[in-house]
Amino acid sequence: QVHLVESGGGVVEPGGSLRLSCTIPRNNYSIYRMAWHRQAPGNQRELVAGVGEGGTDTYAASVKDRFTISKDNARNTIFLQMVDLKPEDTAVYFCNIVAVRDRSFLEEYWGQGTQVTVPS
Repeated sequence: QVHLVESGGGVVEPGGSLRLSCTIPRNNYSIYRMAWHRQAPGNQRELVAGVGEGGTDTYAASVKDRFTISKDNARNTIFLQMVDLKPEDTAVYFCNIVAVRDRSFLEEYWGQGTQVTVPS
């Protein structure tokens, strides 16, 4: 069992920026697919950004042109760069990684969640 290490959340004023990160702390894993989801109080968890097998980025309409998903393969880390944050971006953000273990086995993991708060 692998526990993803997620960080980068916090409180930021409207218009501000944050960068979330999520790391697989094992050398025998590599990132196959990646995504970020978020869940606001009273709402269902929603996809914010993702990269599929073909490498195409997908973004929720509400964050397109403000959020960017990326990864650093050498560090086994994915990122979500968020700019021009709005109060409606307030939520707990979860990373989701499908990883290849030992170059053979696909396994899916979720981060523990990190709170992003943008006061109105």
